Amino acid sequence: MLKAVVFDFDGIIVDTEPLHYKAFQELLVPLGLGYSWQEYLDLYIGFDDRDAFREAFRVHGRTLTDQELKELIKGKAAAFLDIVSGGVAPYPGVVELIRSISGNLPLALCSGALSSDIKPILEQLGLTDAFDVKVTADEVAASKPDPESYRLAVQRLQERFPGHVDAAGSIAVEDTPAGIASATGAGLKVLAVTNSYPGERLTGACRVVETLAGVDLEGLRLLV
Repeated sequence: MLKAVVFDFDGIIVDTEPLHYKAFQELLVPLGLGYSWQEYLDLYIGFDDRDAFREAFRVHGRTLTDQELKELIKGKAAAFLDIVSGGVAPYPGVVELIRSISGNLPLALCSGALSSDIKPILEQLGLTDAFDVKVTADEVAASKPDPESYRLAVQRLQERFPGHVDAAGSIAVEDTPAGIASATGAGLKVLAVTNSYPGERLTGACRVVETLAGVDLEGLRLLV
C-alpha cells in the first residue's frame, strides 16, 4: 500500500539545471574554474552547491577553505535568485500531480537545492503549502547519492503522521542516478523521469517514464 510520496525538485518539478549551471559559471569562470554544459551533466548534476564547488576546485587541483566555500555558496544563491526572478516553467503534469496528492497522502519534497533556491519557485507555481515536509541541502551533511536526505524526509513524515508512513511504502520521484541511489538507499521505491538522463541510465527505479503528464495517484499506488 502506498504510504507517502517524496518529490525531488530540480529536474522533476522545474527545469532549473540550466539555471544552476549559469549561476555556477558566474562564480567559477572569473576564478578560471568554469566548465562546459556537458561537463556539468557528466560530473556535477545531482551534487548540492557545497559538493559542486568542492568538485570544481578538486578537478583543478585547487584548495578551497571553508570561508571561501561559504562565500561562493552565498554568491551563487544570489545569482540563482536573480536568474529565476524572471519566471520558471514547470515540467508538464507535475503541478497537477502534486496537487492531486496533497491532502490525500503524506507528501514531501527532498532536494539537493538550497531552501532559498526553492522557496521563490514554489511561490511562483502556487505550491508553497502543498508539501507536508521539506528537506533541503541546508539541513543535511551529505548530498545525494547519500541516503541521508531521504531518510530525514521519511523521518519527518513519520513524525507528522505517526503510524502511517514507512520507507518501504513510499515512492520517490527522481530524475538522476544519484537521486535514485539516495532514495533506494533509504528504502524507498522510485519512479524515474527521463527529464535529465536517458532511461538506460536510470537503473534502480521500479518504473521509468518520459513525462509525468498522465501519471496520477492511482498509477503511483500500483508501484508499491
